[in-house]
Amino acid sequence: MATPVASTSQPAKAAALDAPHQEGNKKKDKKAKDSGSAHPLELNPRPEYFDHRLKIFEKLKAEYDEWVKNQPRQEITITLPDGSQRKGTSWETSPMDIAKEISKGLADRVVIAKVDGNLWDLERPLEGSCSLELLDFEHPEGKRVFWHSSAHVLGEAAERHYGCHLCIGPPTDDGFFYEMAIEDRPVVNSDYPALEKVADMAIKEKQKFERLVVPKETLLEMFGYNKYKKHIIETKIPDGTSTTVYRCGPMVDLCVGPHIPHTGRIKAFMVTKNSASYFLGDANNDSLQRVYGISFPDKKQLTEYKKFLEEAAKRDHRKIGKEQELFFFNDLSPGSCFFLPHGTRIYNTLVELMRSEYFKRGYQEVISPNMYNSKLWETSGHWQNYKDDMFTLDVEKEKWALKPMNCPGHCLIFDSRDRSYKELPIRMAEFGIIHRNEASGALTGLTRVRRFVQDDTHVFCMPQQIEDEIAALFDFMQHIYGLFGFEFHLELSTRPDNYLGTIETWDAAEDQLKKALEKFYPGKWEINPGDGAFYGPKIDITIRDALRRAFQCATIQLDFQLPERFNLKYRSADEAADAGKPPPRPVIIHRAILGSLERFIAIITEHFAGKWPFWLSPRQVLVVPVAVPYREYASEVADKLSKLGLYVDVDNGENTLPKKIRNGEIAQYNFILVVGQDELDTRSVNVRNRDDVGTKARTETLPLDVIAEKLLKLKNDRSLHNKLE
Repeated sequence: MATPVASTSQPAKAAALDAPHQEGNKKKDKKAKDSGSAHPLELNPRPEYFDHRLKIFEKLKAEYDEWVKNQPRQEITITLPDGSQRKGTSWETSPMDIAKEISKGLADRVVIAKVDGNLWDLERPLEGSCSLELLDFEHPEGKRVFWHSSAHVLGEAAERHYGCHLCIGPPTDDGFFYEMAIEDRPVVNSDYPALEKVADMAIKEKQKFERLVVPKETLLEMFGYNKYKKHIIETKIPDGTSTTVYRCGPMVDLCVGPHIPHTGRIKAFMVTKNSASYFLGDANNDSLQRVYGISFPDKKQLTEYKKFLEEAAKRDHRKIGKEQELFFFNDLSPGSCFFLPHGTRIYNTLVELMRSEYFKRGYQEVISPNMYNSKLWETSGHWQNYKDDMFTLDVEKEKWALKPMNCPGHCLIFDSRDRSYKELPIRMAEFGIIHRNEASGALTGLTRVRRFVQDDTHVFCMPQQIEDEIAALFDFMQHIYGLFGFEFHLELSTRPDNYLGTIETWDAAEDQLKKALEKFYPGKWEINPGDGAFYGPKIDITIRDALRRAFQCATIQLDFQLPERFNLKYRSADEAADAGKPPPRPVIIHRAILGSLERFIAIITEHFAGKWPFWLSPRQVLVVPVAVPYREYASEVADKLSKLGLYVDVDNGENTLPKKIRNGEIAQYNFILVVGQDELDTRSVNVRNRDDVGTKARTETLPLDVIAEKLLKLKNDRSLHNKLE
């Protein structure tokens, strides 16, 4: 018999909190074995590739230093963001020199420089007059550089401890990781203290990050021992060109940089978790091991981060989903959620919310098939650009696929009959079931699934209607996110490498979205270059939850390609006057606000920490009789409120009154209504509010008709506050 809950739904194991870590200032014996590991702290002798790399690096570095020494020195002007200017000398003055001139505090705090808009190592000499920005850890780009440098420290620790072959080690949104190939052992939690100790040794040495430009043929010699680095060099660096490497201590790594001045800038470093991965994310490639970490320029920040992890673990949607019996997963259908009755209540409430808004805002709901012949996906471009992420199957000697998105089906609906300009815009909505073939190792609770439903809409409109439609979508989005108390941030994602269509069409589409953003959110949006969909640019909307974590949910995508590929057209107003003119094509605006309902439920579960607002709550009211004689009245109260469409339970069990109330509090009922003799005589209820924690005294008593009216109003108002008015 299969286990009812598979690994994807288990509450997150907070390895960063649960795993052993390096403790305090114990003896620094490099040869000592870590108490939690059966392996030495460092390999002795160390791998031969250390000396091989360093020999090549040091030779090239000496040549480079000599070349720099011979560059002509000239006076240069460095312009700061406030317009003030400083004088310097080319090939001598560095951004760090300017920071020290301004203040010691700034020099100690700054992480990286920006020279003429490009990130630049602080110790790297300036080559000419330029503009200069100095970024600290709190700046997003400064934070990424800091974590990128920390990844190199983790890579060095991994090489010294495991003797592994490193692959890639980028910064992430919440730290960094390094992927590595280890021949003879897996990474386990008990390795964390050893990795942290070796990293701490590297940090205490204040190893400088040294940059060097190296030609491709020399790179292949330098990293000849590592097939993964060789593959990257051979495939990413054109023949006859060069790229950069960085050294810190004994480690030399292929890297575009830039980096912090030295490892001593890292004041707090922690390994957080490990996982399996594939080289370049392709399951056909070698299996690798990935180690994650976090670091800060201040130890207090690590303490705060641990508190954040503790709170995040309490709010984990998989933990709350299990405790509140909302959903589960089963190994017989990985990545596909089983919603239990109370989880289905939340799911349906979200769908009902969107449907109520659709009715007000002129949307038409449709239902389209789940499975299509591959010919549809070839027409749409998905077969060429998205096939690996689709579930494909053979039917009667032809290729078919489960739909990964609804748009091609909606194009068929639009094209099912002649269309007139008078019909446009058509706002076509669907809660369609879609499937995406996510790697099994990437499946994570409700946030990364294979089967899900989107609140998907495609607006078919004329070009001159785009601005008004996007304005309406912004209004829709603000209204919905306001109901959950979410703040949001907007990004314009532009043309990717695998784009369809012409650059001219893309430029026009991007310009339309820029105008809309600047009109409604002037100065409050950013460009995310190269991250658009293959068929058009998009506006991605990122929300922040109660823990200030960012999630991308809503998207607004402008599409001139699908109407072309599906030959969509409509009759224009001047069709009769110009019979020879080809009929115009509509523009498609792809739009989702909640995005995946599954993922959105995960986000709001953690946002509210399982304490649902009344309108969304799967357990709104619990009625509790004080003794056996009042069970009938308790059932009557529950029946009356249930008929109003409220989720009401009655506890007529054998537990004591305090135990029943406590159980109701733990289950997160919004209101507990207690009934006894006084309530029976007056046809009333004694009301306990979930958010009035620890109230032992007798609370407010309200007539049954009044409480029914107040509860119904609270539900219909969709208030975030659990308060009767």
